[in-house]
Amino acid sequence: TSVEVTVGQEVKAGDTVVVLEAMKMQNNIEAEKDGKVTAIAVKVGQAVLEDDPLVVIE
Repeated sequence: TSVEVTVGQEVKAGDTVVVLEAMKMQNNIEAEKDGKVTAIAVKVGQAVLEDDPLVVIE
């Protein structure tokens, strides 16, 4: 897991916010909407499960 944004950063829908590695493949996770990153819920290298929050955008 690598986090591509910081708290306070403005993002647009489609911007990559997190890169997850699964089965040796890198998967870009994109912002679903325009807004400001208000929280980051994962740490670099952390394992995550489906439906785990990654980044909060308001």
